[in-house]
Amino acid sequence: MNHFPNGWGKPRDDVYGPYDASYLHSNNPTQVTQSPIVTGTSVIAAKFKDGVVIAADNLARFTDVKRLHVFNDKSILGISGDVSDMQALSRILSSLNTYENYTSEPHTLSASNLHTYLSKLMYKRRTDINPLWNQILVAGLDSEDTPFLASVDLQGTIFTAPTLCTGFGAHLAQPVLRRLVADSEEDVKNVTQEMAVDAIRQCMKVLFYRDARSGETYSIAVVTKEKGIELSENEKLEGQSWAFAEGIRGYGTQVV
Repeated sequence: MNHFPNGWGKPRDDVYGPYDASYLHSNNPTQVTQSPIVTGTSVIAAKFKDGVVIAADNLARFTDVKRLHVFNDKSILGISGDVSDMQALSRILSSLNTYENYTSEPHTLSASNLHTYLSKLMYKRRTDINPLWNQILVAGLDSEDTPFLASVDLQGTIFTAPTLCTGFGAHLAQPVLRRLVADSEEDVKNVTQEMAVDAIRQCMKVLFYRDARSGETYSIAVVTKEKGIELSENEKLEGQSWAFAEGIRGYGTQVV
């Protein structure tokens, strides 16, 4: 018997033969994700005159996965798409935040700075033909403490708007939010925090009704200059009613 510490826990060579580690050293080309499991659904956000409100539904399958990530006291991210890539992004941002906190300079990254960093990161991963299969909404305050909301996708494409949605939200929630505020930044000045939060909650209810992967709980955050980031997780939908289902036609056998 091998009593040396480096042999503890290993199969005996005289019984099982020498350990073959050749499979750990493959000569094949490096492979990246070809068919990602894009399990993340909707992230929705809207500006109001004093800040931004952002929300993400909790997946019915992955109930403990939260997709709103606080970066600092001025920035928060909502990430949809592949869950494993979202976790990789979270580690990258955690490392960046640690570096920023230990730097000697008093300057901190604003939401617009963070969005620029993410756009470069996503574009670099795309050019490496190894993209992160996510779409990200960055919400918060810019360097002048004005509301900021922007999007970046897996190709590094960026754009801004008063209201933004990902996943099913781009089809189901965006029309609801455009009733609140159109595409003009001037309209944001007429929107209060209460109006924005009510519209977001209404959108989350619509997504629960129409998106089979969405659960009845969600996370919501409000970013303002006065209070910073107010994040509430595991919010539950209220006032649900399925009475409208009786009037739906077009699926299965219909009796008219």
